[in-house]
Amino acid sequence: MSFGNICLALLVFSVIIIFHEFGHFIVAKYNKIGVIEFSLGMGPRLISWGKTENGYKVFFFKSSAYFDEHPLEGNHTLYSWKLLPFGGSCMMVGEDGESDEENSFGSKSVWTRISVVAAGPIFNFILAYLMAMIIVAGVGYDSTVINVIPGSAAEAAGMEDGDQITSIGGSHTFLYREVSLYSTLHQGQTAEVTYKRDGESYKVTLTPLQSENGAYLYGFSKSVYRDKGNVFQVFGYSGAEVRYWMKATVESLSMLVRGQVGLNEMSGPVGIVDAIGETYQESRPDGWFYVAMNLLMMAILLSVNLGVMNLLPIPALDGGRLVFLIIEAIRGKALSTEKESMVHFLGFVFLMGLMVLILFNDVYKIFLR
Repeated sequence: MSFGNICLALLVFSVIIIFHEFGHFIVAKYNKIGVIEFSLGMGPRLISWGKTENGYKVFFFKSSAYFDEHPLEGNHTLYSWKLLPFGGSCMMVGEDGESDEENSFGSKSVWTRISVVAAGPIFNFILAYLMAMIIVAGVGYDSTVINVIPGSAAEAAGMEDGDQITSIGGSHTFLYREVSLYSTLHQGQTAEVTYKRDGESYKVTLTPLQSENGAYLYGFSKSVYRDKGNVFQVFGYSGAEVRYWMKATVESLSMLVRGQVGLNEMSGPVGIVDAIGETYQESRPDGWFYVAMNLLMMAILLSVNLGVMNLLPIPALDGGRLVFLIIEAIRGKALSTEKESMVHFLGFVFLMGLMVLILFNDVYKIFLR
């Protein structure tokens, strides 16, 4: 794992995390909630800057105690870059405790607080959509127009080259990867397939046949690698890209919960750095344009993953905070601040332990290669 690959991965991580935290930040500012600190990374501060009575100033290696003794002017935010290149934060006034200040997080309505907490994951999906637009405009999209494999279940059912699959297993399809994902996750299962031919819709039921390598196949493949669309299709298929990665992430989490995949199939920061490095090295022979396209695709995956993971109802994550806020909205009264803080602390401890375990597993897999 080269130094260049690590720097490239950190750049990708940083953009995704900053955009996530910017979602919290901009919605908090819009609702006049004071933001104490906006930071990239975790641990000790390396560089910080903010407005003092003498104008904007840059600080090096300053602790929280220093800023307690030398607070910034008014309600201005401290911007920081921290040592550990994982995570980030948007620390708001009164976010983790009671505060009587007018600009505190807790002083705002429950729906305002829900919007602030939800903004982080939503901004991850927005970022993924913007990156998807670049990819779809640049290299197109993988349409569901197919070629039919001779001797397959699809051919036996009357499907032909040039047919366009519009749904499989009751789920509408926009991209061929959605067809492939369904086939992978439902090995050996009969599926109802709807397709179009010459403007007419047809419906067939396919029972996959087992291939020589043991996989069950319905019997179709992509007719072309990528299709280029018009401006309106760029907007539409960019949304389909984000939808696909959201679906793939949720399906992967479901398989993890059901025990169909284990920790060995999961990747943490080290594994992702390694994957980004491999993507870069494999794309280099094709030129910088395809390097950029493949890295953008990787960034979409990571941004959607971060958005989905943060919406899970796990304490210390945005989803865990949303659970408490939704309960408050239903009850009309907040739960005990002390109890909520304890639950989030335990959730944080659990997540840190899981991160260490996945980190160890990443390193172990790299050294085994």
